[in-house]
Amino acid sequence: MGSYYTFHLELERLNKKLLNLSALVEDRVRRAAAVIETQDQEQLLSIKRSDYEIDEAEVEIEEDCLKILALHQPVAGDLRFLVTVIKVNNELERIADTAVSIANRVESIARSPSRELVKDIHFAEISNTVNKMLKMSLDALINRNAALARQVFLLDDEVDAFRDQVYNDIKEIIRRHPQYPGGLINTYLVARHLERIADRTTNIAEEVIYLVEGVITRTIS
Repeated sequence: MGSYYTFHLELERLNKKLLNLSALVEDRVRRAAAVIETQDQEQLLSIKRSDYEIDEAEVEIEEDCLKILALHQPVAGDLRFLVTVIKVNNELERIADTAVSIANRVESIARSPSRELVKDIHFAEISNTVNKMLKMSLDALINRNAALARQVFLLDDEVDAFRDQVYNDIKEIIRRHPQYPGGLINTYLVARHLERIADRTTNIAEEVIYLVEGVITRTIS
């Protein structure tokens, strides 16, 4: 009885740690998305400086999962939960890294003479979509809601289409202004980074379906 109680107490603590990490990452992505438009230097620095916090939390969660697997040898739903935590934990850390990459790109764009050439490329709407996808996937995880997780898939095409549009826009601007390739390419890479966050958010939604239904789902991106 004591071992069983300890096991489930450890699972509860692990779940709480994952929720805390999810909140940190969601905040990081929201701030990175906002700074694309504002180019606020203080926020850019804050996003980059806070990276260690998420890295440490990710390592701690992975170590906890491995310890629980080794000591308790869980089966069925508990095993699925641990596998899901390991995978989602990794996705969250990579999403946070990508948010830092966005901050780095925005910082470069702000210093580039090409920034005026891309002023008509607006990221607010697609950033909102990416934030919405992340929130939906994490809410689905918290509430074990496979139906909500599947709704995330429907938004992914919008982000892919935006990335493709930015690619075509930047290609045309470079054709007309070949003297400023660096800042222009960074603008495309911001769109690419947002698309990668959307992809990883979709991966989280797939893991939620696995957790709830025991079914492995893979979308084609």
